[in-house]
Amino acid sequence: QVQLVESGGGLVQAGGSLRLSCAASGRTFSSYTMGWFRQAPGKEREFVGFITRGSLTNVADSVKGRFTISRDNAKNTVYLQMNSLKPEDTAVYYCAVTTRVQRIDLPRSYDYWGQGTQVTVSS
Repeated sequence: QVQLVESGGGLVQAGGSLRLSCAASGRTFSSYTMGWFRQAPGKEREFVGFITRGSLTNVADSVKGRFTISRDNAKNTVYLQMNSLKPEDTAVYYCAVTTRVQRIDLPRSYDYWGQGTQVTVSS
């Protein structure tokens, strides 16, 4: 079992920045790939990005150049730095854990999820 707790969401104006954190339980955090997803009302959960246990990252085209992912294995925490936020970034953001290596852009590839944190970007 892995427990994930997201924090850092809130209300921000367009063009602003937020940094989300996801704290994980367990002693094997460094062996996991961590993903970030988001879900807006009435929409499906959407891939945002991931960071592998070797700290390789990939983000969705919709956030490329604006969002970055990092991890601190000593703190069992992964971060999502969001800059130049747009109203369309408004969603509940989730972090998740997987040990898989394929299709880690899909929600079904992840085994454990946090409760989510709301990000609202006003225009």
